[in-house]
Amino acid sequence: MTAQELATSLQGKLIVSCQAPPGDPMRETSTLVRLALSAVAGGGAAIRANDPEVVAAITAAVDLPVIGLWKDGDVGVFITPTVRHALAVAEAGAAVVAADATDRPRPDGSTFAELVEAVHAAGALVMADVSTLAEGVTAAALGADFVSTTLSGYVPGTPKQTGPDLDLVSALSAAIDVPVVAEGRINTPEEAAEALALGAHSVVVGTAITAPTALTARFVAGITRP
Repeated sequence: MTAQELATSLQGKLIVSCQAPPGDPMRETSTLVRLALSAVAGGGAAIRANDPEVVAAITAAVDLPVIGLWKDGDVGVFITPTVRHALAVAEAGAAVVAADATDRPRPDGSTFAELVEAVHAAGALVMADVSTLAEGVTAAALGADFVSTTLSGYVPGTPKQTGPDLDLVSALSAAIDVPVVAEGRINTPEEAAEALALGAHSVVVGTAITAPTALTARFVAGITRP
């Protein structure tokens, strides 16, 4: 599928992130596959998934594009941090490889441009996960097929928010020609719709749909009295 074909299929649509953090009871491949199948049944247009094993299993189970990544570590650049990680995700069957495209150094000294080139050569597309407008503009210029606001609020120096960074969604949508994907702290359908209204091509929702542990903790915190 070409970038244009995939972009057309995702325009105005919901991408569901089916992930679970280390140690979470949901972090088991067959469980994450069932989450993906549930997302398909609910009308999701694509799945975002972490780890080559999970990407391969979900790709085999669902007839939707899979946006794959590989989180390795939990500090610095850890979302698909190297070309090796990116190629493993592409080989697992991901239609799109999502990778950190911030201006921070990558652990192996490689560049985002090298990752883009390698993934394209492997026949997959690239989604650049960014935290700022400047990073998104640079990623688009380097050949990213999609730019996502995934990392806003999670990189030092970016604004801490409880909801999505809609200002970044709007700014990126006005500044670049590649599709902008709104991701990060989208908690309600209303926030997803607002992101689309501000120019997002698609929206990614994870925790609010596929994270029962986090959702339970949120309710517990909400009803707990001092």
